[in-house]
Amino acid sequence: MATKLTDDKKHEFLGRHPAWSLVEGRDAIFRKFQFKDFNEAFGFMTQVALKAEQMDHHPEWFNVYNRVEVTLATHDVNGLSELDVEMAEFMEGIV
Repeated sequence: MATKLTDDKKHEFLGRHPAWSLVEGRDAIFRKFQFKDFNEAFGFMTQVALKAEQMDHHPEWFNVYNRVEVTLATHDVNGLSELDVEMAEFMEGIV
C-alpha cells in the first residue's frame, strides 16, 4: 500500500525538480515535457508505459505531437505518494 507524502517530502521533491509543480485544488504534481518531434514524445511515453505497468502505477497524461503533459497522484491515498515521486524521477532520468 502506498503512503501519502508529507508536506516536507513534497517540497523536498519540488526543490530537486523545479520543472514539476503542484496542481491547484488537488494533491497532485504536473509537468509539461517538450520533445523534438512526435517520435521522440512517443518513445518517452512508451518507456513510461513499461515502467508504469511494472509499478502498477499509471500517470494521467495528454499528448499532442511533441508535447506530453503529465499529472501524477495516487488514487489509493487520494493524493501524492512515494509512487508518484518514483515515477516522476524515472521520467526525469529518461529525458
